[in-house]
Amino acid sequence: MGCLKNILRAIILTLAAVGFLALGDKDLIVSLVGNYFNPPKDVVMERAQKVGDFSKINDEFEIEKAAGIMGYNAVVAEHRASGQKMLVVDSGDKKILTADDIKSDNVEEKLHKAISKIKYQAISVDDLKVTKHGTMNSYGKEVPYVRFEARVKKLPIGDIGGIISVASTKDGEERILISANEKNKYSQLISDEFFRKIK
Repeated sequence: MGCLKNILRAIILTLAAVGFLALGDKDLIVSLVGNYFNPPKDVVMERAQKVGDFSKINDEFEIEKAAGIMGYNAVVAEHRASGQKMLVVDSGDKKILTADDIKSDNVEEKLHKAISKIKYQAISVDDLKVTKHGTMNSYGKEVPYVRFEARVKKLPIGDIGGIISVASTKDGEERILISANEKNKYSQLISDEFFRKIK
C-alpha cells in the first residue's frame, strides 16, 4: 500500500511540474533550483558566518560552499590560482578531533579513527601518513597542525598532501581546519594565508 502511495505522489508531482512548465513558468523553476544548489555569494557568506568570520579573506580565495548537514557546519574555499582547497568544519557537540589529538604522539591513529567516523561512500582516504608537526595562526591564536600525505580512492586525484588542524573560537568552540591539494602542489604558505585571516 505504501508503494502505491509513493507512485501516485510521484505521478502527481510530475504532472504538476509539467503543467507548471507548460504555463510558462520555466524560468521561475530554473531560478529556484539554481539558487538552491548554487546560492548567491551573499547567501554563502551569511551561512559561512556560522563557522567563522571570513570577511578578511583576500581575493585570491573564493568561498565555494557553506552548508549545514546532519549537525555539522562547513565552509569550503579554493585558492583560485593553485586549486588548493580549504575546509573549515564546525562539528558541534560531535567531537571528531581535538587540539590535544593533533599534538599527541599517536596522532596518526586518531586521524584514522576520525576518518572512519566520517567516511563517505564516494570518497575513500587510504595510506594516510603524518609527515610533519607544526603551528600556524587561526581564529586569532596559534594552533597546532599535522602535515599529511594520503591516497584518495574513487576520485581522479590520486595522491594528496595537506594539513589538518584544530582551532578554538573565542567562544571555546572547536573548528577542524583542513587544507589539501595534489601531493606535489600543496603549499603551506597558501594555508597560512587563508587560515590566519579567519576570526
